[in-house]
Amino acid sequence: ISQRAEHIWEGISSATTRSRPIINTRDEPHADAEEFKRLHVIVGDSNMSEYTSFLKVGSAACVLRMMESGLIHLRDLTLENPIRAIREISSDISCRRPVRLATGKEMSALDIQSYLLENALACESKGIFSEEEVRALRMWEEVISDLSTDPMKLDRKIDWVIKKRLIDNYSERHGYSLESPEVQMLDLRYHDIHSTRGVYNTMRRREAVDTLLLDTDVDTAKSAPPQSTRANLRGRFIQAAIDKGRDYTVDWVHLKVNDQSQRTVVCKDPFRAVDERVDRLIESL
Repeated sequence: ISQRAEHIWEGISSATTRSRPIINTRDEPHADAEEFKRLHVIVGDSNMSEYTSFLKVGSAACVLRMMESGLIHLRDLTLENPIRAIREISSDISCRRPVRLATGKEMSALDIQSYLLENALACESKGIFSEEEVRALRMWEEVISDLSTDPMKLDRKIDWVIKKRLIDNYSERHGYSLESPEVQMLDLRYHDIHSTRGVYNTMRRREAVDTLLLDTDVDTAKSAPPQSTRANLRGRFIQAAIDKGRDYTVDWVHLKVNDQSQRTVVCKDPFRAVDERVDRLIESL
């Protein structure tokens, strides 16, 4: 169930803002291009629910891991018309509307998800998934089960279900139609990231939605980068440059001191958290 679906116009293209596609073809890995590639999927909605965000990324990671492992051969699930299909799916809160595959067969979004989940579960015993991916598998199982029986069971976990329950209750209480400006404003304010003004964050404080993180986890993440990736190198360099009062430039790959020598370290491995070159650069500040 997606608001963005109505603004997607192509299956695959290099565009990002005009004629927005499901998959963008710009292969910018921001890493060693000989080793890493980027799959740029830009069809997804922005989510407020931590549960939804984790499941969205985690289930996609499981499918990619399964495909890369070569342990299982997935049948062709190519959609006959991807744009029409995602729009039909996004307007079906029963999750059972069939869409046509390129093979001529019809499957619902729930059928497709169930098929992928079934194969992912078959691969679980092979030990190919990380701890986080296994957690995503368990969540995926739960969500598919609830969508199959009663999607409203997910009114604490999945954004569109949370919003439906919220808007239904609000409309019934005040006698508003879905077209009323008050309901449309509530829909918009649900996604306001302001800590006190945003509707979702208000529900979070009132424990009306399920969460995965503590507030302290979020606060820590604002200033403490992950210790197992190159974000650790970036964070250390930035902090050292600030402490020394040095001008610097940082992007995904480059750490640069903006002085006459323009000293630069190129970090092409996103999973390398320790680098002697960065240590030397920091020491030279």
